[in-house]
Amino acid sequence: MKPDWQPTWRKPVGILALLIALVIYVVVAVRLLDVVGSWPVLAQVPVYVVLGTIWLLPLRRYLIWMETGRFG
Repeated sequence: MKPDWQPTWRKPVGILALLIALVIYVVVAVRLLDVVGSWPVLAQVPVYVVLGTIWLLPLRRYLIWMETGRFG
């Protein structure tokens, strides 16, 4: 039985775009952490938590787009 789905361009393009976006995000975050690294530890914790989770916010809609072609 032949599958009824066809591969789309969205998945490979989406994965490449996601990798590029993560590299850019990491570069920006590391530059920010150079400043934050001199702060007291208790002041650094919220910054690390926010930077560690903020990249997840657009990820759900992005993955939906990769699967369906729609953002919602």
